[in-house]
Amino acid sequence: MSDLRDGQLRSLAELGAHGIVVCRVDGQLHALVDNCSHADTPLSSGRLRGPVLVCPLHGSGFDVRDGSVQGPPAFEDVAIHAITETAEGAVVDLTPRMVDADDGVDIGARLKTR
Repeated sequence: MSDLRDGQLRSLAELGAHGIVVCRVDGQLHALVDNCSHADTPLSSGRLRGPVLVCPLHGSGFDVRDGSVQGPPAFEDVAIHAITETAEGAVVDLTPRMVDADDGVDIGARLKTR
């Protein structure tokens, strides 16, 4: 992932139930479930606007840093994955987790339903 530049994203379709999308924002890697919580479509087909990944189907936005929904029509967050970048590459924790955007607390490996 060292070749991924700021504002770029990459799909890791083979990982997890829906794949994982990895994005680089402000020099940091972020990983989230590659599936819109509104339309069941790959977020990796969308566009990254700063820290917000915009779904290509209906335009819902998700903050790649915590998975929080940033705009309708989606109203549910998406799960994120911990990702660590090392000199040898990047390591993605395959356990999806939700982060409470209000207090930043990891609230476990649960996915919200639509």
